[in-house]
Amino acid sequence: MKLSLGPIQYYWDRGTVFDYYREVEDLPVDIVYLGETVCSKRRALRPEDWLEIGERLAATGKEVVLSTLTLIEAESEVSAMRRVIENGRFAVEANDLGAVNMAHGKRFVSGPHINVYNLEALALMAEAGARRWVVPFELSRTMLEKILAARPAGIETEMLAFGRLPLAFSARCFTARAYNLPKDDCGFRCRDYPEGMPLQTQEQKTFLTVNGIQVQSAAVYSLLGEIEDLRALGVDVLRLAPPLPRATAEVIRSFRAVLDGRQAPAEAGAQIARLAQVDLCDGYWHGLPGMNPSHGAAG
Repeated sequence: MKLSLGPIQYYWDRGTVFDYYREVEDLPVDIVYLGETVCSKRRALRPEDWLEIGERLAATGKEVVLSTLTLIEAESEVSAMRRVIENGRFAVEANDLGAVNMAHGKRFVSGPHINVYNLEALALMAEAGARRWVVPFELSRTMLEKILAARPAGIETEMLAFGRLPLAFSARCFTARAYNLPKDDCGFRCRDYPEGMPLQTQEQKTFLTVNGIQVQSAAVYSLLGEIEDLRALGVDVLRLAPPLPRATAEVIRSFRAVLDGRQAPAEAGAQIARLAQVDLCDGYWHGLPGMNPSHGAAG
């Protein structure tokens, strides 16, 4: 079973991104997804920068995949998407059906924001050329088992195993709205929230995380305690999306240790929760409300 590192979800400055991926070069992860998937206005890195980072990672033996935007609204974004898909060097993760159409026949990755909830949809992706699909975050174990029992030959399955859940995307920018700013003149306020902006209920309980046009869960989805079950189901790749830079190395090393049988899931999960200082959840996996506390690793 392989480990992948999902694309950065937040708006980090150029230096932080480069430092982050220099550390990733030496970490035991097999696949790395690069690029901006949330907001087209975030341009701290140029396309050439992403390609440079990709080359450095590829030189360490890692598979590099360039991810496309999830919400396409303008012709300029279509053009940017086309440049990603036609980069000529790295594979592509399509996060929009327009990207699927552009990548048709190029052996792409069907991203988590493509609505593949049944075998028919998966077969459609395979027919279009998908060599791997990322399971939608809210899919339960029961639903996934049914799909994997008859999945098309030659297509790998990738599953988010650690990270905040992207719950919604909007044409509006929630971070800008919190400051009474229009989206077109947002001042890049999301840059002030490198881990997202926490949103609390009237009872002062952290409920969601606001990240520009994206709304995420507050708790971090973790299937660390379900690794053996995922392996038995036939999941090929576990995706990690640590919510903050300081936790990335520990999360990757902990998952690798559990995969290799060198550490118990409960011990690894407790370490991660202490370091990241986040609550863990896994409700969707069990067919329950997504925010339900994790059954497995950190209880």
